[in-house]
Amino acid sequence: MQREILPNHNDHPNFIGAWMLEPLSICDEIITYFEKSKGQQKKGISGQAVNLKTKNSIDITISPKQLNLAGNEVFRSYFESLFDCYKDYVFQWPFLKTFKEELHVGSFNLQRYQSGQHFQKIHTERASLGTLHRLFAWMTYLNDVDSDDGGSTVFTHYDLEIQPKRGLTLIWPAEWTHAHKGNVLRKNSKYVITGWMHFPS
Repeated sequence: MQREILPNHNDHPNFIGAWMLEPLSICDEIITYFEKSKGQQKKGISGQAVNLKTKNSIDITISPKQLNLAGNEVFRSYFESLFDCYKDYVFQWPFLKTFKEELHVGSFNLQRYQSGQHFQKIHTERASLGTLHRLFAWMTYLNDVDSDDGGSTVFTHYDLEIQPKRGLTLIWPAEWTHAHKGNVLRKNSKYVITGWMHFPS
């Protein structure tokens, strides 16, 4: 795990942590898992329903109880690497050590965007009573996307645009302060794995 430095357009921190996942081969394994799991693929849900005007993607949702199933070993490796990123995030922001409860990771999503698709609505990860337990969001880009092909993630309050890069992993607060959207993908495909860290239910 190697810490990355994101662009910052002012002197104030944006509280978005960034790292390169290790080993990068995990990204390729997750993409292979996605493409082989045709029966699990569904149109992406935003909130409780499919709304292509909000989010247009193909997703696979995986619950924690599925992590121990045969064939899902790659996710255990992934979360070991993600936890290394989170430990470094806490190192950067020591106040997080004051939380008495461990954070949990619930169900998470694998997502594929293809030409013309994106998460076009500016949104936040903590926006209702049903999502109040979320503290952080996390995401890893699983493949490179050329800037000419679009597909960047935009954090609108920070004028921050992040181009997908294989292995680039982000952790950010799940609050309205970190509203974001995905720019349309003009060519090829974009794969991510994403979810939330939250207080125990």
